[in-house]
Amino acid sequence: MRQPTLYISHGGGPCFWMRFPPPIGEHGFDGLRDYLAGIIPSLPQPPKAIVVISAHWEEENVTVGIAAKPEMIFDYYGFPEHTYQLSYPAPGSPEIAAQVQNLLEKAGIKTVTDTKRGFDHGVFVPFLIMEPSASIPVVTLSLRHDLDPAAHIAIGAALEPLRDDNILIIGSGSSYHNLRAFFDGKEAHSRLFDDWLAQTATNADIDQRNAQLTQWAKAPAARDCHPREEHLLPLMVAAGAAGRDVGRQSLATEIGNKAISCFRFG
Repeated sequence: MRQPTLYISHGGGPCFWMRFPPPIGEHGFDGLRDYLAGIIPSLPQPPKAIVVISAHWEEENVTVGIAAKPEMIFDYYGFPEHTYQLSYPAPGSPEIAAQVQNLLEKAGIKTVTDTKRGFDHGVFVPFLIMEPSASIPVVTLSLRHDLDPAAHIAIGAALEPLRDDNILIIGSGSSYHNLRAFFDGKEAHSRLFDDWLAQTATNADIDQRNAQLTQWAKAPAARDCHPREEHLLPLMVAAGAAGRDVGRQSLATEIGNKAISCFRFG
């Protein structure tokens, strides 16, 4: 009954509660919405907790959110008023957070805690679709702001034992994240990188997979798709937490002609 580890796209801002003009269109996020809605039913059993690494939280050291009742963080700007009324009242879990911190520190990874950190949109936007009852405790974990891919694979590796304790690990980001180009309607660069990413993340040679992920910036069109890599780094945590499990591309879609993928390990 071991839980898998996931890397998901959380879309763009409050995308599931908006309508977009072309090239995205009114139904541009429907495929991603349907994928997210199917995650919990696809698991071996309902998880007792979820640990989520969001692209929208960076700290000098890995930081664990330990708030028992996390508040909302509306870290997007210029959207319709109704998107600032969204609420995701899932509880935190100081106990699971302490378990996370202990595993990281045992692996020699410096870790601190945050008593006030709430749910940013990398958490509440996909989770409102994925687990709308908000009944499963959620523990948030930051990226390290140096964005070192090898370090984030190591962070994930330290967390792997959580999976045997019925805890789901999710890296929340996006396989494509170039906001300047997102609305240009072109797909060539995103397809080049997405094909490389799919081949790499599903490589059955685990050591080679992780080594290639650390060299992601050398991939075709890598910097065209990720001028800054904070939305890609949650994949490194998910891959590290996968251990020896082989990945698979659990979603391959397009949003506004941009290739978007999600991955599942285990």
